[in-house]
Amino acid sequence: MRIYDGFLRAAERFPMRTAFLSDEHEYSFGEAQTRIAEIASAIDANFSDNAHIAIYSPNNVDAFLCVLAVFAAGRTWVPLNARNAVEENAYILNNTECEGLFVHSALMKDVPAFRAQVSTLRHVIGIDQAQPGITALPDFIQTGDGEVPTVPDDPERKVSILSTGGTTGRPKGVIWNHRVWETMIATFWIHQDPSTPPVHLVSAPMTHAAGVLAMTLIPAGATTVVLDHFDPLDVMQAIERHKVTHLFLPPTAIYMMLSHPRVREFNYSSLKCFLYAAAPMAADKLSEALDVFGPVMVQSYGQAEAPMFCTMLSAQEHVDALTNPSLKKRLWSCGRTTMLTRLAIMDEDGNLLPPGQPGEIVVNGSMIMAGYYKNPEATAEASEHGWHHTGDVGYADEDGYVYHVDRKKDMIITGGFNVYSAEVEKVILGHPAVQDCAVIGVPHEKWGEAVKAVIEPKAGQSVDPDEIIALCKEKLGGVKAPKTVDVWPELPRSNVGKLLKRQVRDQFWAGRERAVG
Repeated sequence: MRIYDGFLRAAERFPMRTAFLSDEHEYSFGEAQTRIAEIASAIDANFSDNAHIAIYSPNNVDAFLCVLAVFAAGRTWVPLNARNAVEENAYILNNTECEGLFVHSALMKDVPAFRAQVSTLRHVIGIDQAQPGITALPDFIQTGDGEVPTVPDDPERKVSILSTGGTTGRPKGVIWNHRVWETMIATFWIHQDPSTPPVHLVSAPMTHAAGVLAMTLIPAGATTVVLDHFDPLDVMQAIERHKVTHLFLPPTAIYMMLSHPRVREFNYSSLKCFLYAAAPMAADKLSEALDVFGPVMVQSYGQAEAPMFCTMLSAQEHVDALTNPSLKKRLWSCGRTTMLTRLAIMDEDGNLLPPGQPGEIVVNGSMIMAGYYKNPEATAEASEHGWHHTGDVGYADEDGYVYHVDRKKDMIITGGFNVYSAEVEKVILGHPAVQDCAVIGVPHEKWGEAVKAVIEPKAGQSVDPDEIIALCKEKLGGVKAPKTVDVWPELPRSNVGKLLKRQVRDQFWAGRERAVG
């Protein structure tokens, strides 16, 4: 089944139901279907058969329609994170060989840099307005005939390329085909109640889990309510106003809601599934969330290469763990393996380990990526021993609950965003006063983990932490820039001079049950 078939199913069953809603726009499924067809036919008229097309926008209803139009036209969607630095997004456009870019007016200032750096970029279309050299969406639509092109129903056909940070400092393109999408959607609905059409609130970035969840819910006739950014009060008001049933947020955003002085003023009784992922939640915060929002909290575990739903800790399992002291430890888990995924714990030699023994979390099944785009070496490395290697360290208990306790990969998850330390270290090492550095994640009450740089200066040189932070913000954007910088006279090294980053990191995680936030 093609990913666009899910939207068509909903449009056939609920043509008058609201499909997309924001303060500026509202489309029924029938209206959205017509608009998507117009955009898809223009894409078919202007792009090669296997074109990769990026969407660069804050959360926006018309941006969602453009994504669905790319799917309908049988082309490949490349999401661009608006919070990335311009240089990183230019690299992603180059790495994925994008032919086209749909861009929102809030981000059009970056287009000249993209055009200068991306040789494959042929067409730039303004989602909400035109500028000199940027075609307005209504004008672009006029180049098509309004008919959706015929697309083969091939489960292995490439549908999207998501970009993930790389341990070598460059993002890798993660290929999802129809098989990955179909399995992910099926997995979610196997474990959730599909009895009534959802109302899904999108306030986390649509380029990440919130957007993926939207595509998962749409086949069930979901109304997608779009906020252009996350604001705790806006989210709480929207849940009550629109009778929201489904919502994804990272733990940091949930903490911000719980700490808001007005959090208990609103009616959350419509909620059925308040999904959190990307990091665990503290047990006391979970207890508070259940008290405020009701027995609706659901946790999942996944990554770009094995998306979203490798495990789930259901709403009922949250309640059981909080009300039964003997089960309380399960709140530290990310749940049990979902029905269409295989998960195991593996040692360094490729042996699968019994319950209770820690090792690398590995997964298998039809939800695993089709590979890294034009990177067979990285694909082979991630698929060693016939399993996908997540880079996460954990163990499973006798009842099958999976506990993520550390990272094998040199990755930081801060506020729900992945930051690979090599990206940040590469920038810092370019500073003339820096001899060496270790970029690590350290515990942070709000963000789960915060990016920290520990720097060894060159002999006779001094390093200004504020200058380092400013440099990283300029090159990488605010998410990946260190929040703090420590300067040490010397970093720990092995007998052969190798930097012992683990020793640096351990100093900040001492005394904690897990080394992840």
